[in-house]
Amino acid sequence: MQNMLLQKLILCSKLPPQRFRVLTRHLTQDYSNRVHGISFSHRSELHKAKRIVVKLGSAVVTRGDECGLALGRLASIVEQVAMLQNQGREMIIVTSGAVAFGKQRLRHEILLSQSVRQALHSGNGQHKEMSVPVLEARACAAAGQSGLMALYEAMFTQYSTCTAQVLVTNLDFHDDEKRQNLNSTLQELLRMNIVPIINTNDAVVPPPEPNSDLQGVISIKDNDSLAARLAVEMKADLLIALSDVEGLYNSPPGTDDAKFIDIFYPGDQQSITYGTKSRVGIGGMEAKVKAALWALQGGTSVVIANGTNPKVTGHVINDIVEGKKVGTFFSEIKPAGPSVEEQTEMARRSGRILASLKPAQRGEIICRLAELLTERKDEILAANKMDMEIAVSAGRLPSAMLKRLSLSLAKLNSLAVGLRQIAVAAQEIVGRVVRRTRVAHGLELEQITVPIGVLLVIFEARPDCLPQVSALAIASGNALLLKGGKEAANTNCVLHQLTLEALSLHGVRDAIQMVSTREEVEDLCRLDKLIDLIIPRGSSQLVQDIQRAAKGIPVLGHSEGICHVYVDADADVDKVIKIVRDSKCDYPAACNAMETLLIHRDILRTPMFDQIIEMLRKEKVRIHSGPRFASYLTFSPSEARSLRTEYGDLECCLEVVDGVQEAVEHIHKYGSSHTDVIITENKETAEQFLKQLDSACVFWNTSSRFADGYRFGLGAEVGISTARIHARGPVGIEGLLTTKWVLRGDGHTVADFSESGRMTYLHENLPVEQDLTGQRGDI
Repeated sequence: MQNMLLQKLILCSKLPPQRFRVLTRHLTQDYSNRVHGISFSHRSELHKAKRIVVKLGSAVVTRGDECGLALGRLASIVEQVAMLQNQGREMIIVTSGAVAFGKQRLRHEILLSQSVRQALHSGNGQHKEMSVPVLEARACAAAGQSGLMALYEAMFTQYSTCTAQVLVTNLDFHDDEKRQNLNSTLQELLRMNIVPIINTNDAVVPPPEPNSDLQGVISIKDNDSLAARLAVEMKADLLIALSDVEGLYNSPPGTDDAKFIDIFYPGDQQSITYGTKSRVGIGGMEAKVKAALWALQGGTSVVIANGTNPKVTGHVINDIVEGKKVGTFFSEIKPAGPSVEEQTEMARRSGRILASLKPAQRGEIICRLAELLTERKDEILAANKMDMEIAVSAGRLPSAMLKRLSLSLAKLNSLAVGLRQIAVAAQEIVGRVVRRTRVAHGLELEQITVPIGVLLVIFEARPDCLPQVSALAIASGNALLLKGGKEAANTNCVLHQLTLEALSLHGVRDAIQMVSTREEVEDLCRLDKLIDLIIPRGSSQLVQDIQRAAKGIPVLGHSEGICHVYVDADADVDKVIKIVRDSKCDYPAACNAMETLLIHRDILRTPMFDQIIEMLRKEKVRIHSGPRFASYLTFSPSEARSLRTEYGDLECCLEVVDGVQEAVEHIHKYGSSHTDVIITENKETAEQFLKQLDSACVFWNTSSRFADGYRFGLGAEVGISTARIHARGPVGIEGLLTTKWVLRGDGHTVADFSESGRMTYLHENLPVEQDLTGQRGDI
């Protein structure tokens, strides 16, 4: 049987022999062991789909003028379908477009015919304005179907993929024999690795009858119902319906209260208000939802998404299959808890109440959380022990991450001390007047500190991060969304419960939410209308991934911690040994640990240099030589693969420079603008280093490990930022605040703007921006 199918493939497409071997493998590949009849319950399972129906709506296939096809859009969709087909999936296309393609051809023929007749019969040289009569849809379909299919065939041929055309009508599904024949034909095409392209035979199909659905069966009124019926008939795993809208909204898109629905459940139908139909086609969103629910009931998962947006069309189908949050996903299983969007809205509402509390009340919440950390230490450590045992047995976490994952009684006590420091700082932070100005008589302006809004903190295997950022969010009056790594799931759960218990003290329990659903980080980063700031806490790879994924949401943090220590010619040897040891060996996995040691060339082959090397050897630090340092040695350590490396372990790069200016230039070229240190007794040299170096933290004669919110007296930090705007360096409470302007007037002063743009006053002739801060004092 397999050989016979292969022969049919040879006849169908002239492909090279290696392509046949790939196709033969696909014919026997068991892509999914899923039994049809139960739809996928979550997006993350969609990658298991083997048989996929892609429905292309009229708005997707046709141009904006409705006369002709959107060729570029269609080509990108064909490419995605062909790629999925070549992965071993079974792809079926239900397409519109025959009427639009035929309309284009018939309009052209009519205009050409009119032009020829006019040229033959117009003897006086006067030309009448040509008009195109209203074209009947069936005639357009008859004229366009062959051209549409020829276009699909030409496009798929570019990817060595065969196609076959199948035209159907409602009768083909109502007649048992015809339905079985159709099923048999499609099954055979799929077995031969051919993509069936299906459309209603619009040249002969009668107008749809209203409410003509049989009990338990959907009638074929449009391509939405055709795709749903076909998906169930063919036991498809997934139906992707592409239209000209992002997905399903609770009311017509564009209206004030319209909210996008990420996941739609059958019981939510009553909450939907439908709008008008698409600019083309005979269906509409109501028809799509009805068809989707019918397919879902038949065991086929459904996603309705936008196939016309040029920013996503080139990968929309692949994104859906990969489980990304694209379009509206139809699911029969409603999760017990709220969605992440609902959690964010709950957090924002409660966060506004938190911001309105008195400073002492916010401080009481933080102090209560500090107490709970010590009171419930046994519960916390037991959960952490479970996480550690799971991580060790899995053997996937490096030693640096295992250290971060581990909690101890000393760590909990230190956390509690830090939280109490934050509670004290919380007394005067929100609502502080930064600037107060009288702009006119009876008109006073204030700039005051306010919370940013909703923060999303994503952290890996570091459960101590949870109470720290929670306390900072409470102190600054911000709502908080937490997404912790699965490695610390048990510890995070306990710590979050303690945080909720503390928040309940003043009725703001919902202000801090833990995202426990199966949301991907990339999906969270797309919630630009719900989240105001993202703070990643973890590896440089995590930060880089979030910075790439964030769409329209600022990211506070640093992707790398490539910290330098420069040892100047005038350095004191005792200070050098202490500072270099602490910077590298105290906690090598920290982002503020030294990664590159720069040595002034005059120190080479001196007792100071020998002592530095001996200390690093005793501390078991592996040295990688920079290219210039290697040139000085006959037998040098292994050369560094890159001078821009964050080792995160007992390793460092050692390089030689001619002086402070070259050290600054080296750091600017290879550093990450995090923390950099100079060790010298020469004040002039030190000041040059401190002024010229453009890093978030620049130190003189002290360890790079001091770049820490706790050591800076911030109590705790949400991270270290290397950004150029807003917060920079260790970010504590103040970095989680922004400002707003408050203008208080007596109702008698109005403003006008002259041509120069300066504000003038109609009723008062007072200096603009008269500063009152010194007169009345800062609050």
